[in-house]
Amino acid sequence: MTQSTVSSTIVEPYAEALMSVAQSNSLTNQIGEDVNFVLGLLKTSSDLTDFLVNPLTPADAQKAVLRQLAESRVQKQFFNFLLLLIDRRRIIFLEGICKQYQALLRKLNNTVLAEVTSTIDLSDEQKQAIIDKVKQMTQAAQVEIETSIDPDLIGGVIIKVGSQVLDASIRGQLRRMNSSIANIS
Repeated sequence: MTQSTVSSTIVEPYAEALMSVAQSNSLTNQIGEDVNFVLGLLKTSSDLTDFLVNPLTPADAQKAVLRQLAESRVQKQFFNFLLLLIDRRRIIFLEGICKQYQALLRKLNNTVLAEVTSTIDLSDEQKQAIIDKVKQMTQAAQVEIETSIDPDLIGGVIIKVGSQVLDASIRGQLRRMNSSIANIS
């Protein structure tokens, strides 16, 4: 089995179990916020990530750190889930489980994720225009945007929704023009 197969056979059942707990307690969106909080912690602190995924780190130490960082900020059910991951030595899959939970929550709420790459930070008006365009394209009730900056685009944006890619960047336009010219020759 490949690493991604092993990962998905562990990540998906845990994310589905978390969703089941969230649904039975009517906390799907609140736990979604908790998941976003934990992903934010992991993204901003590579030291925290390294600490949690290190198999040599004692479980008691991992639990103590999570108590300090998250216990008062997240739902009790989610915090207990984090402790369970530590007890079962599955905390190394925390990021994947959280991302899978987000995907399940999006599906439940008829929400799509739009990954937007631009050359500069987008204004609120630009983000809203992208949200409106993606809603029109997908018929989704809601749109979440993840933005990233790529100065090599020269200008414009690339919007990825699932397997669909809308390349409205200058780099993409130049690439298409180059292909057209090459086909003429």
